[in-house]
Amino acid sequence: MHLIKDHGFTHPHSSEITPREQFEQRRELLRHLATGVAGIGLASWAARDALAQTTAGPGKLAKLPGVKSAVAGGMVMDKPTPYQDVTSYNNFYEFGTDKADPARTAGSLKPRPWTVSVEGEVGKPGTFDLDMLLKLAPIEERIYRLRCVEGWSMVVPWMGYSLSELIKKVEPTSKAKFVEFITLADKTQMPGLRSGVLDWPYTEGLRIDEAMNPLTLLTLGLYGEVLPNQNGAPVRLIVPWKYGFKSAKSIVKIRFVEKQPVSSWTRAAEQEYGFYSNVNPSVDHPRWSQASERRIGEGGVFAKKRPTLMFNGYEAQVGSLYAGMDLKKFY
Repeated sequence: MHLIKDHGFTHPHSSEITPREQFEQRRELLRHLATGVAGIGLASWAARDALAQTTAGPGKLAKLPGVKSAVAGGMVMDKPTPYQDVTSYNNFYEFGTDKADPARTAGSLKPRPWTVSVEGEVGKPGTFDLDMLLKLAPIEERIYRLRCVEGWSMVVPWMGYSLSELIKKVEPTSKAKFVEFITLADKTQMPGLRSGVLDWPYTEGLRIDEAMNPLTLLTLGLYGEVLPNQNGAPVRLIVPWKYGFKSAKSIVKIRFVEKQPVSSWTRAAEQEYGFYSNVNPSVDHPRWSQASERRIGEGGVFAKKRPTLMFNGYEAQVGSLYAGMDLKKFY
């Protein structure tokens, strides 16, 4: 297998072309898919807290304090990925297809003023500005594993609250079977929109029971600070048991719908990126294995891969959502 090196890390993609050619061809951009590998167990919560304090944010952004989450599965005991890696190794195609592009170009994003409109099959549609979202529910720290479909992973201390808090406010009707997330598409702020890698705006979707699961996080920050632009400021989704591209960034609209929405990567390559996209080590991507992963920030390209966990390690919390489903058919 030919390994493509990208800023000190290695992608497990088979390819016979150069990285530059990948960024010039839509098909090869799909081969170099970006979205959004279990970790070092700590002896105690006190040890985990001490470790987290040594990798705190640099304090350059506004503080966003939060209480530690009591949600089951909300505080994994893996070693957090260093802040520098979390904020410099990103998939955010609106700002470029190279992993370093978002940190370099996302300064053009204006996270304030910002509004998120909620519409569709709800009893109380409306528009929420950023201050309203920040006050809608208590902010929690959630330390989640993040698994990318490309075969790498991180562990990130996110700040936010369960999306269900917002969903309850807008009162979905009985026709609301799915939730669609639509993100910002502004060429004046997002230079990557000039590319043809995806149809813009970026859209994603969940079944409503997935959206209501307590682990599904309406995310407003990381490492105790507001979200950096390159990580999806000012508001994004985190669905920790799914591959990272399911967690839409820079959300501007949430729609409750009766029919299953078509996600951006599903539209681009349906045979490769299904609607569910649950982390599943036994269901490979058509062009590479999903059985193992490389944890970013731990040993670089020479780090030993670790086994991928079913549902990214959250099977106890979310496995019942898919009882009786053929997970190879509904991938």
